[in-house]
Amino acid sequence: MKFKPRFLAAAILCAAALGAQAQTVRIANQGDALSMDPHSLNESLQLSVTGNVYEPLVGRAKDLTLAPALATSWKQTSPTVWRFELRRGVLFHDGTPFTADDVVFSLARVAGEGSDLKSNVNDIKEVRKVDDHTVDIETKTPFPILPDQLSTTFIMSRKWCEANQATKPVDRRKGIENAASFRSNGTGPFRLRERQPNVRTTFIRNGNYWGKIEGNVQEVVFTPIANDATRVAALLSGEIDVMEPVPVQDIERVNASAGAKVLTGPELRTVFLGMDQKRDELQYSSVKGKNPFKDKRVRQAFYQAIDIDGIQKTVMRGASKPTALLVGPGINGFNADQNKRLPYDPEASKKLLAEAGYPSGFEVTLNCPNDRYVNDGRICQVVAANLSRVGVKVNLAAETKGTYFPKVLRRDTSFYMLGWTPTTYDSHNALNALTACPDDKGTGQFNLGSYCNPKLDQLTVKIQAETDKNKRNAMIREAFDIHSADIGHLPLHQQALAWGVNKKVDMVQLADNYMHFKWISVKK
Repeated sequence: MKFKPRFLAAAILCAAALGAQAQTVRIANQGDALSMDPHSLNESLQLSVTGNVYEPLVGRAKDLTLAPALATSWKQTSPTVWRFELRRGVLFHDGTPFTADDVVFSLARVAGEGSDLKSNVNDIKEVRKVDDHTVDIETKTPFPILPDQLSTTFIMSRKWCEANQATKPVDRRKGIENAASFRSNGTGPFRLRERQPNVRTTFIRNGNYWGKIEGNVQEVVFTPIANDATRVAALLSGEIDVMEPVPVQDIERVNASAGAKVLTGPELRTVFLGMDQKRDELQYSSVKGKNPFKDKRVRQAFYQAIDIDGIQKTVMRGASKPTALLVGPGINGFNADQNKRLPYDPEASKKLLAEAGYPSGFEVTLNCPNDRYVNDGRICQVVAANLSRVGVKVNLAAETKGTYFPKVLRRDTSFYMLGWTPTTYDSHNALNALTACPDDKGTGQFNLGSYCNPKLDQLTVKIQAETDKNKRNAMIREAFDIHSADIGHLPLHQQALAWGVNKKVDMVQLADNYMHFKWISVKK
C-alpha cells in the first residue's frame, strides 16, 4: 500500500508528535529481577518489577493502605470465607478478558510445585468460582488479614499459561525455566517489551489499562549495574534517571550535584542472619558428627560477638537501626520495649563457646549476597571479622543474588543472610514465613535454617485467627519473646531507603521499597 504525499506527511507529523510526548525513564539497580514469572521468587525487587506488569486482587495505595485492584470489593461471608467481587472489563495484555477462572488458576499455581510464594496461600483451603466475576476463598481457620496476605499474589492468564506451557512457576531452586521467565501477559499498567536478563528489560505503557496511570512515563528501561561507583556516575552524568540503592557514602555527593537528589526514608525490611538448626551435622563446618547451632549457647555466642553498633557507624554510615526483632517500626505487632539487643560482648561469647564444648571455636561458611541489600557483602565481611575475634573462622561465600538465592532457598547452607519485609505489614507474616516449623505447604518457607518451637507455632496459628486486636498483639508479643529467648535467628538491623533520582523526575517512595512506574513523571 502506498501513501499519498499529504497522508505521508500527516503520518510523519503524528509520529513526531507522539515522539515528543513520549517520556522514557531509565532505572538502574544493583541487581536484576531474576525472572518475569511473578510466582518464582518472593523477593522485593522481583515483586516490585513484576508488579508493574501483573496485579493482585487487592493492592496498595500511596499510604500503603489496602486498595482495590483486580477485585473491586471483598468481605467475609463467614469466619472462614472471603468473597471477592472482581473488576469487569479488564483485559490481559494479549486482549484476553480477565475472569474468575484466572483467579482460581493463579492461586492454585502459587500453591503448587516450584512456587516461591506458597507462604502467601498456605492457609487457603479452597478457591471457588461463584460466577465469572466473583470468587470465594475459604481458609482453613479464620484469617482476618487475608486481603493483606494477597497483596503481592499476582494474577496470571490461565489461557496464556496453558498455551505457553507455563502452568507451573519457574523454579529458581532447580534452575527450571519456562516461557513465563522471559515473557509476560498481565493486566498491569505496563507491558513487557524486551527482556535481556542481567542486561536490560524494557517496559511500555499499557494503552488498554483499566485504571488511571497518574504519571506521564511511556517507557521504562531497567538496567542492572552492580558496581556502586558506576551506578552513581551514571546518575550524575544523566545516563540514567533513577538508581537504587545509593551507597550511603555517596548520598551527600549526589545531593550536592546539580541534576540529582536522593530520596531517603525508613524501610520496613529487617536484615538478619540464620543458622541451620536441623541437620545433625552441618554441611559447611569443621565440626564433624554434630551441629553446634543446635546449642543455644553457640547461637548466643554468635549474637554477642557481632558489633552491630560498629556496623551501623562504619558500614552503614548511620543509615540503619539495629534491632533485636524480626520486624521493625511500621509493622503491626512491633513493640519498642521488646527491641533490646543482647550486649556486644566478645568475652561472654568466648565463655559461651567454651561451655558448649568449643573453647577454640570452629570453622563455618557464611553465605551472603553482595548485590541485594545495602552493603550486604561488607556487612558479612565485618561479621566474619567480629567472629574471628572469638575464635570462629568464617569462610565467607559472597555472590550475586542470581546464584545466592537458588542455593539458600534449597537450604544448601549452614549460615546465611536474609532480609524480610512483611508484605501484610503485620507480624504474622514474618512469624508464618520465618519462624514457623517448615512444611511442604508453605509454612516456614523462608525459615531456611529450620528453627522450630511447637509452642511458637501454636501461637502463630492463634494469631492468624484472632480478631480482637489487643489479644492478638499480646500473642504476637509472646511469640517474639519465645523466639528471642531461643535466639532463633540473629537480627541485625532495618536499613534505610536511598533512591537517587534526576531532579526532572517525580516519583513516590514507599517504605516497602516497591517502585510503581504508574506514579512516575518526567518534567518537560
